[in-house]
Amino acid sequence: MGAPIDLSAPFDHDTILEVRSGRMKRMPGLEIESGIDKTLHDRPVWVGKLGIDGDEHDLTFHGGVDKAVHGYCSSHYPSWASEFPLAASRFTPGGFGENLVTSHMNERNVCIGDIISITSPTSTQPPLLLQISLPRQPCFKLNHRFQLKNFAPNTWKYSRTGWYYRVLCEGWVAAGDEVRLVERKWPEWTIERVQEFLHRRKDDEEMNKALAEIEDLGDEARNAFKKRVVQAEAKKKKGTEVKWTEYRVVEKKRQTERIVSLIFDAVEKTEEKPDQGSHVKIRLGNGLVRAYSVVDGSQGRFQLGIALDDNSRGGSRYLHEKINVGDVIQASPFTAGIVPNGMASNHVFIVGGIGITAFLWLAEAMVQINWSVQIHFAVRSGDEVPFKERLEKLGKSVVVYDKEKGERMSIAQIIKAMPWNSSVYCCGPRRLMDDVKASVDAAGIPESEAHFEAFEADVGGDAFEVVVEKEGEKGSAVMKVGEEETLLEVLEKAFGDIPSSCEVGNCGTCRVRVKCGKVEHRGTALTAQEKKTEMLTCVSRGMGRIVIEI
Repeated sequence: MGAPIDLSAPFDHDTILEVRSGRMKRMPGLEIESGIDKTLHDRPVWVGKLGIDGDEHDLTFHGGVDKAVHGYCSSHYPSWASEFPLAASRFTPGGFGENLVTSHMNERNVCIGDIISITSPTSTQPPLLLQISLPRQPCFKLNHRFQLKNFAPNTWKYSRTGWYYRVLCEGWVAAGDEVRLVERKWPEWTIERVQEFLHRRKDDEEMNKALAEIEDLGDEARNAFKKRVVQAEAKKKKGTEVKWTEYRVVEKKRQTERIVSLIFDAVEKTEEKPDQGSHVKIRLGNGLVRAYSVVDGSQGRFQLGIALDDNSRGGSRYLHEKINVGDVIQASPFTAGIVPNGMASNHVFIVGGIGITAFLWLAEAMVQINWSVQIHFAVRSGDEVPFKERLEKLGKSVVVYDKEKGERMSIAQIIKAMPWNSSVYCCGPRRLMDDVKASVDAAGIPESEAHFEAFEADVGGDAFEVVVEKEGEKGSAVMKVGEEETLLEVLEKAFGDIPSSCEVGNCGTCRVRVKCGKVEHRGTALTAQEKKTEMLTCVSRGMGRIVIEI
């Protein structure tokens, strides 16, 4: 690769070292296809508005006008090889799935909006004109490509992602062609500096506004900055109290003998789209407030799936027996529940019964963006499968275990058979959750690769005393939490609505800072490190006397 390149040196010309393109093909060890494996060209190829002739893209995240051609600096490969010696042999030009390989152009000296010309020293054809449009956004496929878990985030941390071009004037390109900088519109916005605010300093409002106004920045990144600007403005206007919205029941459908689905339509329409895996709290006519996983929808119209609990505390029975089409209830804003592991190559769901409502929407979204998904679903009988048509559309991604037919889910075997770089998601009865947790621990799977979504809470225990301090205020209040009360309930009685969502320890919305005292931690939302300074008020309990800050 020649002498070391000064990556910080200004760029005004370079040479195309390699030209590559490729067809979509199945990635080794996965059921999904990718165009990352590209073939070297030894003769000129045509570059049209959508890229090199014959080059194929997974159009979910790649391709299109803003991502017609991918460029990468070959000088990064020796650095990767030295930093990840176990994968050193895989760090060669073409490894990142790039179309154009150069030696000097890199994220530090090329800017958004740069227009470059590519010409052959011996050709009389008009030059190919490209414009830099976007930094590349790394995904799990890079982890799989190099067989390194969580490798992809390193590419933006070190600003070695590569970048995309849009095609301004079509033309030919070949190895050995000359690259010239024709025009620089945004000299302050190198790819590296854009990545600084895209990934590392996301809350810089001034920079988010500035980047949202760059018309040459591709839609993927520009829309992300625009969204941050809108969210920041909304956050400033938002009050601290929960805003309850009225919804009318527009559909009530029996999914199984024990499960009904209900669709709620906002009386005053709003179409804010929540994340898959969101939670919502419902105010019922009997005075109860219950939290449920959203099966699908938006803040303007959403669907729930409710199982009639034999030991119902009033919520599921009310929704089964009292709520009908036309009735109006109140619901809270949605709260994001599950954050999928975007760096995993495979996503394995282990589910029992009504637990499918926590994951169905998320799994469908994963399949739509070509992620590898496997759902293991245990039911009492074939008649106990809710949302059957939607599950059938997922095809071989779903395995149903029918207890009535003697089909038994072997959790230990599922965990053992998981492909490399898999993440586990579990929701179901307590026994299922405990068995999965035991198998995950036995296999040495880190907590970052396993998510547990309980649908029943373990809240009872010894009474305890809590000293409550409010952030930014002097003084404190001393309260007692009874044996059958939760800390969240006590806080809500004293201070009104307190941020919360799932109320069974899954989401972490209700977390508070623990300043002093011992805590019996329950739920799955906090990591071991977070448990040192925080607790979940919906399920965790103090031991004796604790001091918290809200």
